[in-house]
Amino acid sequence: MNYRHAYHAGNFADCLKHALLLWLIGAMQRKPAPFLLLDTHAGAGGYDLAAGPAARTGEWRDGIGRLLDDPPPPLAAYVGLVQALGLYPGSPLLARRLLRPDDRLACCELHPEDHAALRRRFAGDRQVGVHRRDAWEALGALLPPPERRALVLIDPPYEAPDEFARLAAALRRAVTKFPAGVFAAWYPVKHRAPVRDFFAAVQADGLRDVVAAELLLRAPLDPARLNGCGLLVVNPPFRFEAEAPAILAALLARLGNGEDGAAAELVRIAAE
Repeated sequence: MNYRHAYHAGNFADCLKHALLLWLIGAMQRKPAPFLLLDTHAGAGGYDLAAGPAARTGEWRDGIGRLLDDPPPPLAAYVGLVQALGLYPGSPLLARRLLRPDDRLACCELHPEDHAALRRRFAGDRQVGVHRRDAWEALGALLPPPERRALVLIDPPYEAPDEFARLAAALRRAVTKFPAGVFAAWYPVKHRAPVRDFFAAVQADGLRDVVAAELLLRAPLDPARLNGCGLLVVNPPFRFEAEAPAILAALLARLGNGEDGAAAELVRIAAE
């Protein structure tokens, strides 16, 4: 409840998450049938990088700030959408801009101020539902959707020490309830042990067809520092493994500082 994404809007982690999210939305829209995009930790929707929390931390300068001028081709669509929207868009604004007339967006946010901002932003929008409800509960309540197709973005704040374990358990329940869904879960990489345990839990739970796309700015040796991040994807759409590496490489080339251990890679966690 204390976490506010506004302090971190537009940082390198957002760039990874949102560039891959745009690719996933495009992949879902290759088929004409409508789908639900469920955003479990939606935040406020959009952020002013020149004022308020984002300006105070300045994290965006080493993220989206490095991409705005002459973005590399794999990131051009993402950067172009950011520029078109004005404020730095959170995942709800990015998703809403891309929805087709029959697609739907469901946003869950518990923080009262962020929830209120999100409700104001989408007031009267029949394609967007804004819920003040627990993300883990929402995964059970809102799935499977009437459309029978869904892309689920899970982006916890990782404030609780057991957040990785809660995420693994939530994925197991959600995939069991809705095996056809595409689930994308963002995670931080501070040091390797929690991430290894998370992957092991996913494997032990019997999830199939799981990959992880990671961007490391440096070797993950300092548990007090965000050294990288990743997006774990269950049921990745066709060609994700072929095309996501170019996005990751472009992010590393533009956002990396040449530190030891910097890397961008896509790894398979569980076979199809």
